[in-house]
Amino acid sequence: MLNRRVFLGAAAVAATLGLLTANTSAQNRTEVLIDGSSTVGPISEAMAEEFIAENPNISVVVGISGTGGGFKKFCAGETVISNASRPIKDSEKELCAANGIEYVEIPIAYDALTVVVPNSNTWASSLTVDELKRMWEASAEGTITNWNQIRPNFPNQPLVLFGPGTDSGTFDYFGEVILDGDSRADYTASEDDNVIVLGVAGTPGGLGYFGLAYYEENRDQLQAVAVDNGSGPVSPSPETVNDGTYQPLSRPIFMYVRKDALEMPEVSQFVDFYLSESNRGLISEVGYVPLPEEAYMLGQQLVDAGITGSVFSNAPAESSVLALLNSAVNGN
Repeated sequence: MLNRRVFLGAAAVAATLGLLTANTSAQNRTEVLIDGSSTVGPISEAMAEEFIAENPNISVVVGISGTGGGFKKFCAGETVISNASRPIKDSEKELCAANGIEYVEIPIAYDALTVVVPNSNTWASSLTVDELKRMWEASAEGTITNWNQIRPNFPNQPLVLFGPGTDSGTFDYFGEVILDGDSRADYTASEDDNVIVLGVAGTPGGLGYFGLAYYEENRDQLQAVAVDNGSGPVSPSPETVNDGTYQPLSRPIFMYVRKDALEMPEVSQFVDFYLSESNRGLISEVGYVPLPEEAYMLGQQLVDAGITGSVFSNAPAESSVLALLNSAVNGN
C-alpha cells in the first residue's frame, strides 16, 4: 500500500459530452473520469492512486466541483462516476433521465459531518443542535454576529463562519438535518474544504463544518465541536458513527456509476477495486468509516446485476443503509 497521509488534491477535468473514456495515445492509457463531492474526493483519490499503481495503463482522474456540480457533469454524460455526499435529488434524476443516463447508486462509507473551531478557541467545546441552527439559519444573517449571542457566557468575540458552497452535498445535508430551511448567506463559502480549514484555523472566532477526513488531517490546527442533540455532547469519531450516537450529523456517502460505462473494462475494473474487501483499509486511512461488510456485498450485487435508480433519494436521514440496499437488490 502506498504511503499516503496528505490528500492528493483534485485534478481538473475537461470532458466532452458523451465521453466515457479518453485515449491518451502518447502514453497508450485510458482515463476514467470522476467528479463531484469534496467529501468523497479523498476516498476516490486514494482508490485511484492504488488502482493506477496496479494498472499503469489506466488513468483515473478525480475532479472536485461539489456534489451538485458533479451531478451536472454526470447527467450531461461528461463523467462516468459521480461522487456524492448526499443522495441524488429529484431534479438531478430528471436531468439524467432527459439525457438517457442510467446509474447505479452505491454507498461507499459513513461520514461524520464535523463542526470545527480553531485550536485557540477555549469556550466552544460543545454546541447544541439548536445553537448551531441559531448560528446558521437564514434569519441569523446580519443579526447573529457574535459568540455571546449564542450563549451569554461566551466571549465578546465576532462569530466568523466558513462552510461549503451551495453546490455541496454537505451544505444540503447540514441544511436538512440542522436548519429545516435556508442557510444564511453571509459566510465564506467554498467547494474546496481545504479553504474552509485555512479560514477557520486562521480566524480566532471562526467556525465551520465539513467531512470528518478534513478534520482528521488538520487536528494540529482545529478542534472538533461535540454536538448535543438532547442526550449530551457527542464528539465525531468512527466509534460514535458506528454506535449511532453521533446524530444527526452521521450520514452515508456515495458514488454513482453510469450503467453504460460499466460495460467498459476499465470502469468496471475500477468499481470492483473500490468495493473490494482488500481495499477497505483505504477508507479508514483517509479518515472515514467503512460500512458493514454486507453493504459492500450488496453494492457489488447492484453493479453486477446493473440495477439502476435510487433508493436513498427522499429516504429519511435515519434510514438503515442495509435495509435500503436490500430493498434495491430485491426490488422491493
